[in-house]
Amino acid sequence: MARPSLLDGVENLPVDVTSFVGRRQQVADAKRLLANSRLLTLTGPGGVGKTRLALHVVAAMRRTFRDGVRFIELAELRDSGLFAHTVAAQLGLHDQPSCTTIDIIIDYLRSHEVLLTLDNCEHLLDDCAQFIDAVIRACPKVRILTTSRQSLGVYGETTLVVPPLTVPSPEAVPSPDALTQYDAVNLFVDRAGAVLPGFNLRSQDCAAIARLCRALDGIPLAIELATVWLRALSLAQIEERLSERYRLLTVSPRNAPTRQRTLQALIDWSYDLCSQPEQQLWAQASAFSGSFDLDGIEYVGAGDGMTPEEIRNIVLSLVDKSILIRDERDGYVRYRMLETIREYGEARLVAAGEEAAIRRRHRDWYARMVEQFQAEWMGPEQDSWILRLRREHANLREALSFCLTQPGDAVIALRLADKLGTYLGVQGFNSVTRHWLDQALAASSEPSPERTSALRRNAWVALLQGDADAADAQLAEAAEVAGKLGLTKESAYVTLVEGMKATSSGDMEKAALLTADALSGFRSGDDLSGTLLAMSIHGLILGLQGERERGLALIQEAVDLTAQRGEVIWRSWALLALSFVELDHDLAQAEAAAREALNLRRRVSAKFLMAFAFEILAWVSERQGRHVRAATLSGAATTMWRAVGTSPDYFHPVGVVHHQHISRVRTAMGDDRYRTAFQRGCDLSEQAAVDYALETATAADEQRQVSGDEADLTPRESQIAKLVSEGLTNREIAARLVIAPRTAEGHVQRILTKLGFSSRAQIAAWYVSGQTAREASLPSH
Repeated sequence: MARPSLLDGVENLPVDVTSFVGRRQQVADAKRLLANSRLLTLTGPGGVGKTRLALHVVAAMRRTFRDGVRFIELAELRDSGLFAHTVAAQLGLHDQPSCTTIDIIIDYLRSHEVLLTLDNCEHLLDDCAQFIDAVIRACPKVRILTTSRQSLGVYGETTLVVPPLTVPSPEAVPSPDALTQYDAVNLFVDRAGAVLPGFNLRSQDCAAIARLCRALDGIPLAIELATVWLRALSLAQIEERLSERYRLLTVSPRNAPTRQRTLQALIDWSYDLCSQPEQQLWAQASAFSGSFDLDGIEYVGAGDGMTPEEIRNIVLSLVDKSILIRDERDGYVRYRMLETIREYGEARLVAAGEEAAIRRRHRDWYARMVEQFQAEWMGPEQDSWILRLRREHANLREALSFCLTQPGDAVIALRLADKLGTYLGVQGFNSVTRHWLDQALAASSEPSPERTSALRRNAWVALLQGDADAADAQLAEAAEVAGKLGLTKESAYVTLVEGMKATSSGDMEKAALLTADALSGFRSGDDLSGTLLAMSIHGLILGLQGERERGLALIQEAVDLTAQRGEVIWRSWALLALSFVELDHDLAQAEAAAREALNLRRRVSAKFLMAFAFEILAWVSERQGRHVRAATLSGAATTMWRAVGTSPDYFHPVGVVHHQHISRVRTAMGDDRYRTAFQRGCDLSEQAAVDYALETATAADEQRQVSGDEADLTPRESQIAKLVSEGLTNREIAARLVIAPRTAEGHVQRILTKLGFSSRAQIAAWYVSGQTAREASLPSH
């Protein structure tokens, strides 16, 4: 199986916004234990710093593992049924035909040497344990680090209890020099300096800081919460208020360990120091999963009469008080809470009897977002919508889960799952689409427009995955309901999917009749999206049946209409249909259309479209006599087909040409050279594959590539160019070659300068092109 590279795994490590303080012994212990055990679990109560320690250890060890590290965040996942899909998505994997998601992950990891980190496992113990056991058994080069409030109970597991930070004893001499040996004090001073610039450990403050750190039991989260109040209170005032609360707490009949009660006291105190509106918004924000933006919290919070301006001010205040954490990436600001803080807010929401109402507003906000997405999808904002929904993936999942637990909300769940299917399909999440549609359909069997739409979409996804039996059953019910309710548009969609099913099985005459009927239905119902899709599909079928002019006219009409609207997805489909029709008639036009479709992908990453584009460009290259390029592109196409969980064989016309193409290229090259070029294409990263297919990297440098031009590079630079093509970062190149990271960076910059390139992807595509060109000049055996 072709595998995407894990070498960029370090890039998915969450960025620390504050410095890491202390923990030298625990860091050393964790590294030692990971060197001797394939599974290490960091355990400890909430707020003790398990995640921060794990991140620090992983960052320190990333060069140790040839294929890097990967960090899987599980705190936001509530539905255990999506555990495997969540892990796969964070590994960059997608569905594959006839494979379970766990099998896909294991097959992916089997040949990689990687450190896999699963963070916040405590609420998914069974799923984590089963998954880890399977990986440990099947993937000998994978080591796993987990964080959890309790051990996982997996055979071979080593546990490391993460203790609170070291604190001064009551007998310790309260002097600056003496106190700096305690991690809790160092953390207090560090965070206090962030709150009050210029804060340092003065002799007159030592005793108070030592007492505070002891009272807080050295719990990092508790210390960070306490230091926030230095803006408004003196050390003595903080100590006095904390002491009063702690005395009340310790005489209460509680079963929790002391340090957990201390943390509870600190969060209680932080809550009490918030104004009533701040408390209210804290609790309401707990309804979000992962992170949220200002628009979302304004909508959820507005239900209690607060104005948007008031909510914005409260959000700023909660950021100041370290209740909310502000994250800014790619020009977008979002907010999140530590899981301990979120759980506290959720408990307050439940205690106030407001959980259902707030989660309903949360659900309504995301339902409105999905409606807006659907309304604006056929226009120039497709790329923006894909990015936005990707950021909101966890919240959309939470909204869907809520609908499925509420009596009477099944129709809303159907609507959400169905409309999200467009986004999920573009992203290649076919199994996730079916998961949600199956659950929503099971929750409501009443005939409705929403059910009909969900059924025909589910049938379409089933066809993509080669599950014809499921597609048959769902199409039959969808057709029956659409007929009974007089749903003209839905009847047209059902007919279109029936046409695609006929195409998949090779019954092209039936496919032509059905897609023609569907197109007529869409046009009479003034459904632009359906019309454009049906134009491309029906035009393609006509073209493949010998009615080239009629087919091309329909396809060109679809291209023109989408171009007028600034739309990308359906235009790409139309261009690929045009390319397929012209393949045996006008090869230059076929190549130009496929290139244009692939180039449009730069705006919206749609893996299914990329797979088809790579496939057609491979066919074009074979017809041009460029057999090494044809084999390489076939490898890239295979990786993409697998990424979306489908195969050319599920679409009969595509499958026929695909196998004819492979046979001709293999015969021309010989098995060994074909396999080498094909595998090189499989191993290309997505961006490098696109650059190779479009020949971006060769445009300015084609002559050097074909003529064995590496003379322009030193032997070391050629070696580094090869490693860049394999996906290694500068740090990983440095580790591989035992040179300094800065030296590796300098080599890469010189390569870019010599070749006139501006990106690593261009180097990768250039190297692969040069390698395949050299191999093409070798005689076949």
